[in-house]
Amino acid sequence: MDSNAHMIKSLFLPLFTLLIIGTGCAVSNKDYNPNKKYSRRELEEDYNLLRNILEKKHPALYWYTPKDSMNFYFDSLHELIADSMTELQFGWQVLAPLTHEIRCGHTSFNMSKHWNKYISDKVTPSFPLFLKVIGDTMVVTGNLNRKDSIIKKGMLINSINGISNHELVQHMFKYLPLDGYADNVNYVRISSNFPYYHRNIFGIYKNYRVGYIDSTGVEKTTLLPMFNPLNDTLLKRKKRPFEPKPPRSLLNKERRESYRSLEIDSNINTAVITLNTFSNGGGRHLRTFIQQSFSRIKKQEINNLVLDLRGNGGGDVNMSVLLTKYLRNTPFKVADTAYAVAKNFCPYSKYIKQGWLSNIGLWFVSKKRQDGNAHFGYWERHWFKPKQKNHFDGKIYVLINGPSFSATTIFCNAVKGQANITLAGEETGGGWYGNSGLLISDITLPNTKLRVRLPFFKIVQFNHTIKNGRGVAPDLFIPPTVDGVIKGIDRKMEIVKGLIKSTQ
Repeated sequence: MDSNAHMIKSLFLPLFTLLIIGTGCAVSNKDYNPNKKYSRRELEEDYNLLRNILEKKHPALYWYTPKDSMNFYFDSLHELIADSMTELQFGWQVLAPLTHEIRCGHTSFNMSKHWNKYISDKVTPSFPLFLKVIGDTMVVTGNLNRKDSIIKKGMLINSINGISNHELVQHMFKYLPLDGYADNVNYVRISSNFPYYHRNIFGIYKNYRVGYIDSTGVEKTTLLPMFNPLNDTLLKRKKRPFEPKPPRSLLNKERRESYRSLEIDSNINTAVITLNTFSNGGGRHLRTFIQQSFSRIKKQEINNLVLDLRGNGGGDVNMSVLLTKYLRNTPFKVADTAYAVAKNFCPYSKYIKQGWLSNIGLWFVSKKRQDGNAHFGYWERHWFKPKQKNHFDGKIYVLINGPSFSATTIFCNAVKGQANITLAGEETGGGWYGNSGLLISDITLPNTKLRVRLPFFKIVQFNHTIKNGRGVAPDLFIPPTVDGVIKGIDRKMEIVKGLIKSTQ
């Protein structure tokens, strides 16, 4: 899941934005032990603190899960705390299912900074198969056991250790965050690294009994050994000769280009803009990129635009607004309502990243109203006007899927229904009715140092749809297919370009 999807820059007045920008603290792992067992008392202290913070500060705790149900989940998951657990066990067995039940895609647990540093250069044992999950269908996309002569890329898997695909997927989903009931994002998540999620949710087995369909269409089973990196000969290769690092300027350029790009397909008079984020590598660079892209499109008299937002998890809502200005024909707002349930993080500020600075910012940007909530009036009141210079009025296809989230969903809501714009692909993972993507910080639990993301503002989108827990629906549904996965075809892009070509 993140990349991540913060909209932090969009929250604060320019002065406060300058104040909160700082450098991260270095993480020393000298004495870190990933197998350390925490006592039940220590784990309960962390859990009870987290519950108190969520109950008092989370703006959407009961949005999709009623209070009595949430209390049940808090109590029942508390019972799963064992006499002693490692950081990994406590995180995945207790915190992951807890954050799932909140049904807020901006609320998820993360391992500690020490764990992430410890694991960053390690390859761990795991289930050996990478799988693309399409509903209840699982297609092999890779096999970590390279000497395996049975399971090949493109084969269909129908069970693991006697558990059917449907049961596997539904169980794994119980450990993953989502907005409301828009679970499309989690098919993509587990497809991105099936061994990782299977290992953390089901644990490690010496062997896995895997049901599969062979090349003749016959259902069979085989016993696959776990992937053990110590047995992988590729990991025992000799070190490559020293190669000098590329210049930092080149690395920064490559990083920015991985976040966004513009290509012109002159054969069909079409521009393809890919935006994989509204934040990282953004800021001044992203703003300049968007402005220059539409200037170039105007100069080259391009009639069609494909805007690829698949994989865009969101970010700075101001960048989402800027993009909307170039495409939407009428004035718009970001939110009908945007509010926090409290005006500060007190008395929990010390557990929340940059808590006291956030308290100062919230004092400036929010105002308590008669409903008892602290409203972010700017986003509720401010109307944005379309750009006149370099505004694009041609045919537009916006490609979306499960990872289209947060600020991306705000953009999709703003342009959906306009006559020259077609949303193509799959339902977004970000909630259509609204989300909690304004100001997101991390709670760091004092004993285990596990982190839980805490959104502070809840927004209901401008001119919002009904609250049914779904993502933004595409106007043109283009799902993935087994054949497309096997052949490595980008069906969404091919179909959209085909439609453009057919109208010329």
